[in-house]
Amino acid sequence: MTLGAGPDGLSKSDGMTMPEDQSLTTPAGLDARATLARRRYVVLFLNIATWLLVVLVTATLLSRGGWTISAAAMVLCVALGVPWPIVGFWNALIGLWQLHGTRMRSVERAAYGAFGEDRSPLTVNTAILMTLRNEDPARALPRLKIMKDSLDRASEGTRFSYFILSDSDRAEIVQQEEACVAAWKDADPDRSRIVYRRRIDNKGFKAGNLRDFAERWGSDYELMLALDADSLMTGPTIVDLVRIMQRYPRIGILQSLVVGTPSSSAFARLFQFGMRLGMRTYTMGQAWWVGDCGPFWGHNAVIRIKPYVEHCALDGLLGDKQILSHDQVEAVLMRRAGYEVRVLPVETGSYEDNPPDILEFMRRDARWCQGNLQYFRLIGLKGLKFVSRFQLLWAILMFLGVPAWTLFAALLPIVLLHAQNVADFPWHEIEMLYGVLLVMHLAPKLAGIADAVMTTGEVRRFGGGLRFTLSAVTEIVFFFFLATITTIRTSIVMIALVLGKSITWNAQRRDGAGLSWKTACEALWPQLLFGLSLYASLAISSPALLLWSLPMTAGYLLAIPFAVVTASPDVGRLFRRYGIAGIPEDFAPPPEIRSIEARQ
Repeated sequence: MTLGAGPDGLSKSDGMTMPEDQSLTTPAGLDARATLARRRYVVLFLNIATWLLVVLVTATLLSRGGWTISAAAMVLCVALGVPWPIVGFWNALIGLWQLHGTRMRSVERAAYGAFGEDRSPLTVNTAILMTLRNEDPARALPRLKIMKDSLDRASEGTRFSYFILSDSDRAEIVQQEEACVAAWKDADPDRSRIVYRRRIDNKGFKAGNLRDFAERWGSDYELMLALDADSLMTGPTIVDLVRIMQRYPRIGILQSLVVGTPSSSAFARLFQFGMRLGMRTYTMGQAWWVGDCGPFWGHNAVIRIKPYVEHCALDGLLGDKQILSHDQVEAVLMRRAGYEVRVLPVETGSYEDNPPDILEFMRRDARWCQGNLQYFRLIGLKGLKFVSRFQLLWAILMFLGVPAWTLFAALLPIVLLHAQNVADFPWHEIEMLYGVLLVMHLAPKLAGIADAVMTTGEVRRFGGGLRFTLSAVTEIVFFFFLATITTIRTSIVMIALVLGKSITWNAQRRDGAGLSWKTACEALWPQLLFGLSLYASLAISSPALLLWSLPMTAGYLLAIPFAVVTASPDVGRLFRRYGIAGIPEDFAPPPEIRSIEARQ
């Protein structure tokens, strides 16, 4: 069955592809390998050249008057800290160019066709899986039911079955799960397509939960859609993703952009507003050169079961240790097996909840940090693609650069004392470098704002020009505070991991009820102590530099009030009432979002 021509005029066929090492295209035929190689060389050159330039300029400026140990340490901190913002900077620029700077559509849109226009009937069966571990079933299971209702309204609803895969070990939660599922099945004529399974042990954590399903029931389905307890997807989006997987049998994992659901928490609203804008251009730019070796975010993704079972087993990769962040490892193993891992970089109706306050955000970040650092031992796995190895390294650098910036801030007063003894110290050049680094950190957000402004009607979807402007400015301030506060927490976590301590992975707190001043003080006193020490040192040595540092250091001193205010239900209600940090679903919610809000 011919599926048509790819973006370079190359044909694709249903599974009848040449061996990958002989083919001119990626396994699914979506990209010419030579085209992807050229893009990757361009991106590699841009990033390495920018990194070298930033590090060399920093070294030249800080060594004026002679090298010191503290200056050398600060240069090393910059070398470790800037890869993340540099890649983000170039991804955002490439993504903005893809969206507005060229007449070509993005490679994903060109290859798949306009998303949602394919109306071919489904011929594959898909299992929709919600994994639970001590979550509130009265909150989680209605989401799965809403998705089923949405799919039932479509003509392809009978192609889907629904599995609640529980790893819960708290008796009261298990009873609630069983009661909720029983009530759902009693009220649904398709009770045979609703399956509840609880494991006695939690072997392999979430990845083990999914694998248990795939090995027990996988032969009955070609695809599985993995969901978290806070996931929500619209029926048309699910059907369209499955159609793409049906059309391209060599795609192993496919997902679109996952965006936040409307929230009454000020913290969640600001966080998801920034993510909504920043991820657009960033992911579009990343998809342009990553192509067939895309990332996997672990949920709201369609997975081809047969290669998943045969090639994505995690047991033994770290000896007797469990892999904690399973998603990206499964992605690189899927690609190694000859199947593409793709991200469709568009917003399609795929949602998740975001943490309601900064303490829950930091707990989640700590879990990811511990899991991602395990990738050090997996980068050298045999047979991985070069870009797949980079994906693992990139997940490590996401956290490795954090303590580098913390140490950089701690060393600032010491280097300042040396600089004051150098008559021609290049203060003006330092200020320019500082500005460049700030722009790089903000690049995905600024590109996202530019994308919204340049897209007809997009600002209106965010509530209009006044709301959008106020929200964008507020979120940038929020971003600086959040980034600063979390650096201390992540640095502490990494030190603890080096000392052999581990993070406990428990159920996430999905809903917020505010934070007391006492709770915030108990959690964030290290940030306050660090900030007081840093500010005292800078105030004595250079009050002017203290003012310059505020965007990157104010969060240390104001961490506690920041946590309390952004978690306050009153502030959250104020934000929602006036549409501050509102997303399109706040102003024009789809039926699935309206159903969630009605239940809440």
